[in-house]
Amino acid sequence: MSKTDDKGRITYANSVFLRVSGYDEAEVMGQPHSLIRHPDMPRAVFKLMWDTIQGGQEMFAYVNNLAADGAHYWVFAHITPSRASADARAGYHSNRRSPGRGAVREIDSLYGRLRAEERRQSRPADAIAASGLLLANELATAGLTYDEYVWSLVERDRMVAR
Repeated sequence: MSKTDDKGRITYANSVFLRVSGYDEAEVMGQPHSLIRHPDMPRAVFKLMWDTIQGGQEMFAYVNNLAADGAHYWVFAHITPSRASADARAGYHSNRRSPGRGAVREIDSLYGRLRAEERRQSRPADAIAASGLLLANELATAGLTYDEYVWSLVERDRMVAR
């Protein structure tokens, strides 16, 4: 679990977050949460996340994180805005849990297509727009929102585990 201010700078990280990420508390406090952003995470997914949480909504997402030693680890993240008052956002709160293997295989395949689309673009803004359009088209073809897609993966993993 971690918390950030409204700019995404880490204000709290619990012991599990620190152990899994391989960082010491002093190394993460005040740092942008993007410190653990793995370069294989599509920019369009982070744009969707920021648009969602800055809009005051919660988001569930599969995220590939970067550990201090360069390794990566997947999480199923639940990110919510934290409020200082009814009108003011204080920051964000993220709980993570270990994702199912089937979900990771499927989401990594989707993210791979998004990354490939991003690599075809020369400018970051174009990369986000192109992969965002691809994501929207893939979700529309499946008849799902991102949230519905994510939860379908969770449910599929539950069914396999039974």
